[in-house]
Amino acid sequence: MTRRSHGKKARGIAGLRLAAMFEGGKGVLVLLTGFGLLSLIHKDIHHAAALLVQHLHLNPASHYPRIFLDLSEKINDASLWAMAAAAITYALVRLAEAAGLWLQRRWAEWFGALTGGIYLPVEIYELLQGITWPRVTVLVANVWIVWYLLFTLLRSNQK
Repeated sequence: MTRRSHGKKARGIAGLRLAAMFEGGKGVLVLLTGFGLLSLIHKDIHHAAALLVQHLHLNPASHYPRIFLDLSEKINDASLWAMAAAAITYALVRLAEAAGLWLQRRWAEWFGALTGGIYLPVEIYELLQGITWPRVTVLVANVWIVWYLLFTLLRSNQK
């Protein structure tokens, strides 16, 4: 293997590892959210929501805090279990993808390109509703991951 091809391979591995860390980070964040939801079972959700609104110094009578507080009154233990199960399932899928990308598995590259591409229209729509740094960051990161995974897949098909 020449020094040049070794450098390209190292960059390819580094790109896959970067994508794996991003997907793994999403998985860990959602997993923690799922466990956080489980910790709210048998608790007064509305009271916790009111404390959060107060802690963030939000006006509880304004539009979004009011929606949040109204929604918190409708959440019960069964819906918390369902949301936590969905979050944990999603997290496990993201963590499996991250492990596959880290280990340079072709199925993970296909899976990552497909699942990342599915989110792009939603992320673009959200950005059109209002430009914020988190929305721009998520869109740019997902566009980069989808492009990189597709590029890696196409490059490996040419060999």
